[in-house]
Amino acid sequence: MGPEKGWYLLLCLALSSAAADPAERQWQAVDVVLDCFLVEEGRNPGGFAGSRKMVKALLVLRQVPVLDDGSLEGFTDFQGGTLAKDNPSITFEASVNLVQIPQAEALLHADCNGKEVTCEISYYFLQATEKAAWFITNVQVSGEGPDISMVMKTPRDAENGAVLHPTLNLPLSPRGTVQTAVELQVTTQTPSLSLLLGSSASLHCGFSMAPGLVLTSVEWRRQHKGSGQMVYRWTKGQQHAKREGATLEPEQLLLAGDASLTLPSLTLKDEGTYICQITTSLYQAQQNIHFHIQASPKVRLSLANKAVPATLVCNIAGYYPLDMTVKWTREELGGAPVPVSGASFSGLRQSSDGTYSISSFLTAEPGPEGTTYTCQITHISLEQPLSVSTWIAPPEQETTFGVLFASGLFLLALLFLGLQR
Repeated sequence: MGPEKGWYLLLCLALSSAAADPAERQWQAVDVVLDCFLVEEGRNPGGFAGSRKMVKALLVLRQVPVLDDGSLEGFTDFQGGTLAKDNPSITFEASVNLVQIPQAEALLHADCNGKEVTCEISYYFLQATEKAAWFITNVQVSGEGPDISMVMKTPRDAENGAVLHPTLNLPLSPRGTVQTAVELQVTTQTPSLSLLLGSSASLHCGFSMAPGLVLTSVEWRRQHKGSGQMVYRWTKGQQHAKREGATLEPEQLLLAGDASLTLPSLTLKDEGTYICQITTSLYQAQQNIHFHIQASPKVRLSLANKAVPATLVCNIAGYYPLDMTVKWTREELGGAPVPVSGASFSGLRQSSDGTYSISSFLTAEPGPEGTTYTCQITHISLEQPLSVSTWIAPPEQETTFGVLFASGLFLLALLFLGLQR
């Protein structure tokens, strides 16, 4: 186990034994260390992009402010000189003094919380006369996020006697790291979101940029099933909503770094991948939000006929997306529910709003004391399965009534004939 793994282990042990009162928590600057890959695009003859080469790298976000929950006392910052031989040969040290890194606690505590962090660093190509190199880092935390994109700037000018990295040809610090500074970050706290049809949505997109940069535009685009369209565009003093009712935060909040998009009265046409693109006077970065619309099914159980045996009909209407499970069970008096097979289905129906409906049919065969039949629906929009039940009388009751009725008629007929004589 390398030193950085020991660093994570010590932090997790500290977290498990410390918990501060939220009112007493204070900000503390710590180093956040992430295992990453540097993505190098190969080039084929003619300048066309070739294969992608993934090289292990380490990213150290230097002195990131986080709220101390009591676990950071005695916390040791990253020491580059302690790297083991099997560690990545490329280590980026990134200063965050120029921007804010939101939800840094999620990055710091990801391992302890059982979350997986994916980190990719790529070259960021910029036409500029300045002697510098730029990289863009995309960080994703599994589960509920956040997802963070960061544009990092690295000076190419080497001081006298500075050692250059053998492959990147960039100057190395005395600790053997490539020093960079984060100049733009774009974040979403909702990388994946599911909401019900007809409700309102707030798609989060935040950003922070270095002093001297100017926000020039914010664009929200939607992609779905191979097609894309503009949803909202903001340039200073001008706003263009292509989707009716779509709004951004007020301009003063937008300029402060909140570019969240609000969508009222959701329809199935709002489903798709939303791209929040932030453009400044020098850089451009974006975040993707996978947005899903759901509609909960409405279920009704009825009798299709009163014949013997009776046919039960379970109508499931107004659900989305399509995947849905129907399960029939029967329960005798005093017994446990037992699965029933042999159900049939109607054709699938789709309404004008895009939701689906279907009917399931089952022949009821009640026991001698009657049977309770249940139609149970499982759907992604439901926190738990939805069930409807009905009781079917035993066939003996119906048969006995029929025999008694027929016998009564026979006796009446005999009595009538006797009176005629």
